[in-house]
Amino acid sequence: MKGTRGFTLIEIMIVVAIVAILAAVAVPQYNDYVTRSKIIEATSGLAGLRVKMEQCFQDNRSYIVASCPPATYCTVAGAKYFTFSCSNQAAAAYTINADGTASMAGFHYDINQSNARTTTIDGAAASGGWATNATCWVTKKPSTC
Repeated sequence: MKGTRGFTLIEIMIVVAIVAILAAVAVPQYNDYVTRSKIIEATSGLAGLRVKMEQCFQDNRSYIVASCPPATYCTVAGAKYFTFSCSNQAAAAYTINADGTASMAGFHYDINQSNARTTTIDGAAASGGWATNATCWVTKKPSTC
């Protein structure tokens, strides 16, 4: 008589349970990793735009719109997850904003002429464990700069 080969139903159920537990841990971690990688677009874009604004100030001794037009100094070509804009643009001051779009909605990053960096998190991003920070750019949970 030959022995039967194969897995029992209990063995298969145990393997499925182990895979489900691993997935329950891995998927949220992966989603956070993807979000952190998208935040780099905002922080690097803002840093680059700040350099452009400072170069404009060196050339014109002013940040006003006529000297530093937002179409040139407040936009990042090819940005997928954030839109960039200038606000409070005056002779001696400016603020550059990066506002999340689509999957990054609720993330808002700012930088000004004093290099003061702020992060505002609202909506679904806030309920996902991300938090606002008035002194730096939040790049990972829990509100770590």
